[in-house]
Amino acid sequence: MLASPGIGSGLDVNSIVSQLMKVESQPLTDLDAKEAKQQTRLTAFGTLKGALSSFQGSLTALSDPAKFNAVTANITDTTLASASATSSTVTGSHSLEVQTLAQSQKLKSASFATTSSTVGNGTLTIQFGTYDGGTFTLNPDKAAQSITIPTGNSSLSGIRDAINQANAGVSASIVNDGTGNRLVIASQDTGLSNALKITAADADGNNTDNTGLSQLVYDASAGGTSNLTQTVSASNATLVIDGISISKASNNITDAIEGVTLNLLKANPGTTTTLNISRDTTGAQSAISSFVQSFNDLNKTIVSLTKYDPSTKQASILTGDSTVRSIQARIRGAISDPLTTAGGGLSLLSEVGISFQSDGTLQFDSSKFSNVLNDPTKDISTLFASVGKTSDSLVSFAGATSDTVNGKYSLNISRVATQGSAIGNTAAALTINAGINDSLSLNVDGVSANITLAAGTYTATSLAAEIQSKINGASALSSASIKVAVSESSGKLAVVSNRYGSASAVSITGGNGKSDLFGTPAETAGVDVAGTIDGITATGSGQTLTGAANSSGLALKITGGGTGARGEIDFAHGFAAKLNKLTGDMLDGRLIDSRIDGINSTIKDIGSQRDTLNQRLADTEKRLRAQFTALDTTMASMTQTSTFLTQQLSKL
Repeated sequence: MLASPGIGSGLDVNSIVSQLMKVESQPLTDLDAKEAKQQTRLTAFGTLKGALSSFQGSLTALSDPAKFNAVTANITDTTLASASATSSTVTGSHSLEVQTLAQSQKLKSASFATTSSTVGNGTLTIQFGTYDGGTFTLNPDKAAQSITIPTGNSSLSGIRDAINQANAGVSASIVNDGTGNRLVIASQDTGLSNALKITAADADGNNTDNTGLSQLVYDASAGGTSNLTQTVSASNATLVIDGISISKASNNITDAIEGVTLNLLKANPGTTTTLNISRDTTGAQSAISSFVQSFNDLNKTIVSLTKYDPSTKQASILTGDSTVRSIQARIRGAISDPLTTAGGGLSLLSEVGISFQSDGTLQFDSSKFSNVLNDPTKDISTLFASVGKTSDSLVSFAGATSDTVNGKYSLNISRVATQGSAIGNTAAALTINAGINDSLSLNVDGVSANITLAAGTYTATSLAAEIQSKINGASALSSASIKVAVSESSGKLAVVSNRYGSASAVSITGGNGKSDLFGTPAETAGVDVAGTIDGITATGSGQTLTGAANSSGLALKITGGGTGARGEIDFAHGFAAKLNKLTGDMLDGRLIDSRIDGINSTIKDIGSQRDTLNQRLADTEKRLRAQFTALDTTMASMTQTSTFLTQQLSKL
């Protein structure tokens, strides 16, 4: 047996086999080339998918109608106030004079030697309302708050901390005036209706003397006890807009001019400044520019993947690919095709300055866009977003889905949504006695709560305010964002949930004050709105009615009015919605993914072919080496025989 191929024969067996295997391996090289091409195609489709996704992302900003109806509010003298406006605000200018700023009430205590001086323990109850002519009227929108002061927290600093941790609508601080330390309690909200009434359940048993926790009581109404001293009175902001005097509880005013929020900064009585409200084109132009740039980026990607260079006669990796051609054609078609029912006087993107150039890219004429945006007869939002325009002022468009079909829909209401309520059947007792008729148990919108009313003699109006304050302040309800409104009519109390629909209900379930305050209340659950959209029964939830069939996904909010025919709704998907659905279908469907799956399958098949070929090549090399080894052995034997015969013949 020869230890090394070729020794016996003198042949370079390794070289011969290597050369033969190089020929045999040519199909393997072809497979590598095929796989490299498929990997390049895979990368190309991944790049296309990424560009398409980026283009879809640029459509989000265009889908918001408010983007095209934005307005800006500016005040000439920015030291007096700042302003902002919603898209519903009417443009124009207004004169503005800020006479006084709203203030929150501040109260100070008597002087204490140190911040660790003991004050007292028990419970402080804080109520908010208005002092007028010796009468304190509760603010029904502000719930009363109780703060427990335990023995271990009865120092001046401990009470300060307890008040601040209670989140009770007031803040507390300690001020050293040079003679001692005073606790200062301030209402967190400004305005006359947020003045403070502070009462105490003092652990020493006397709730009005000037010792213990009752040192912190304050009641400026007739006959009330005030051991705190007012340092700053609660006051409203006063201003004059277009010659009209206005008084508001807050320096942040949202309801003086519809859609405008004013933030008063400084009073300057006698001086008038100007509030200008105009259309804001910045956000809309930015969104349009991003859309155009994103399309051009997508177009650039498609061109680079499909272009053919006639000078070099070189094609790109996806030249002539039907999937890419389909994507390009469908998107360009969607951009070029007019909307059938825009509803805002516009149907083509070219009408607002967006048009194709000869190289297939888009260009944006911002001047033309601004002119249309400022045209009161045009509504650009309908050109881009999914928008519904209603003919009834008490019906508003609340939304739609991609399934909603463009069109004009008639609305008919058979039932208006109502709120759950509980209404007393007898005039309420106006004197509340502790432990006698001061408690109520109730259930509002499925959540139970218990309240305790402050003892005292009320008017029907002030009693309603006290009950509303306590109900809305109940933690079980406030934590669930549940609120009620309590009113009176001829002395009878009514509790009404702020919620609309079948989930709205009020039930007076018990308490020692139920009979005195409500008698046998009539309890009525709320109902959902009901009706038809385009003659087809719609689904009601609270005040929202959602359509079916062609109007599937069309949501309308009915905030009032009667039953019967309620006008029409013009609905249309704009270009952003149309393009978003188109690109979404391309990305979420099988258009690109099926091609990627096919390429991956081809790459996998090439891998299988390579494995089979490698096994065959290994077998071939093994066979060739076996054959050459046998030849080598035979030739070595013949060489030995030749040598022997030569030696023998030489001896003759």
